[in-house]
Amino acid sequence: MPSDEQLAVGLLGRTAYGRAATTMRALPILALARHIVTDGRVLLRMPRSWGYHQVCAGSVVAYGADNLTSARPGESLWTVQVVGRCEAHEPSAAELERFGPAPSRVDGEPFEPAYLSVDPQFGTVHFTDGATGPA
Repeated sequence: MPSDEQLAVGLLGRTAYGRAATTMRALPILALARHIVTDGRVLLRMPRSWGYHQVCAGSVVAYGADNLTSARPGESLWTVQVVGRCEAHEPSAAELERFGPAPSRVDGEPFEPAYLSVDPQFGTVHFTDGATGPA
């Protein structure tokens, strides 16, 4: 049976977007990010214009996602979170391809990506409907 961390990272691989949680000026923030999973790490792409990448890089962050709006009928609902050190990342050509097309604009401004890598140290997984694993 995989650990919660392995299961969480595996479930993240089924989704494209999630939220990074950290603090900025002692206040909590949540930042939307596009993600991919590679070699047990979670790579993030977020808008540079938001500046959230600057507070995430070099910090411990929580990153979470779920299937609450995408579960098929009869499929268990799940939510996962991984926690780990976050660092700036320079994606390879293969990783850029896996991220797929970026939006052209965010908040009315041209999109410029910032890339981060989260090395999960632990994870949590929660299922609904009494399920003990993914459907």
